Amino acid sequence: MPRIKEISVSDLRRMLRDENQFDLVDIRTPAEIERGVLPNAKTLAMHLVPLNLKYFSESPRQIVIYCRTGSRSAQVCRFLNQQGINNVISLRGGIVKWASGGHPLQPRAAARIG
Repeated sequence: MPRIKEISVSDLRRMLRDENQFDLVDIRTPAEIERGVLPNAKTLAMHLVPLNLKYFSESPRQIVIYCRTGSRSAQVCRFLNQQGINNVISLRGGIVKWASGGHPLQPRAAARIG
């Protein structure tokens, strides 16, 4: 099975700083999201990903997907890859790794998908 694309926290920080054109999607539960999100993140609960394939397949940009620890985002990336969608990248270590590095969280998401 082909490996999914992953990005490290430090590479994501660089992408945010360089203002590369990409989307950031938080797939955690609403209760998890209430604790804060990454800067400029959109939200889409993991179980709604299959209902929103069009968002992923029609996006001209890379999409970085994250969850709490990176496990669910890896599953979602694998699922999307199986659907022929290859513009997705999983954040290795998730928001836990991000926050443990002292990086900022925002109180609310930029938008909700779907």
